[in-house]
Amino acid sequence: MNDNDTKRLSRLIAILTQLQTRRLVTSTKLAQKFGVSTRTIYRDLKALEQAGVPILTEDGKGYSLMEGYRIPPIMFTENQANALILAEQLVLKNKDSSLIDDYAEAIDKIKAVLRQTEKDKANLLSLRTKFAKLDNYEIKSNILSTLQIAITNFYLANFQYINAENKESKRTVEPFALLNISEGWLLVAYCRLRNEFRYFRLDRIQKLQVQQENFTPHKMTLQDFFEKYHNH
Repeated sequence: MNDNDTKRLSRLIAILTQLQTRRLVTSTKLAQKFGVSTRTIYRDLKALEQAGVPILTEDGKGYSLMEGYRIPPIMFTENQANALILAEQLVLKNKDSSLIDDYAEAIDKIKAVLRQTEKDKANLLSLRTKFAKLDNYEIKSNILSTLQIAITNFYLANFQYINAENKESKRTVEPFALLNISEGWLLVAYCRLRNEFRYFRLDRIQKLQVQQENFTPHKMTLQDFFEKYHNH
């Protein structure tokens, strides 16, 4: 096997991982990722199809794998998958680019063995968890896992909240994102008591209960949220 064959085999495996990791991929993004032409990607996809990989084409959208094509050799619980995503965000703050690349590839492989529902939730959570600073990092709460479930399943959450003036109030919120700042963890959520988005420090949340009742997902990214509400 010559170098070109080796590179192509490596790329085919990587494309398969991308298909298993994401709901939809486009030939353009694959071409950019692997530094080849879209024509080469078309040939690669055809080769995978000929090898028996059931690739579905959605006109104008991209490519996906037939649901249930791969029986996962490992089954993660939702909490375990969420914990891995949290670790991913920590690693992304590391200044060693090789470690970041290696971990990103490892996370892609882990996501590849998740069922589609867990995969979608894991991808959502990775977009809704951000770290600002990791100096003197320590865990100051024990409800992260519960809130991750609420965020990815769009479950309402109830809790008692103690504000900076030490006043307590009952809140029902629509959890949106988790942020880590120097003071600790913050929950970003739409508060139904105040009828607006608010930040809640996790160490001030008590008696947290996640309801089985769903709320309508907010149609914006975390970046959209910052641009719209950060200065309010």
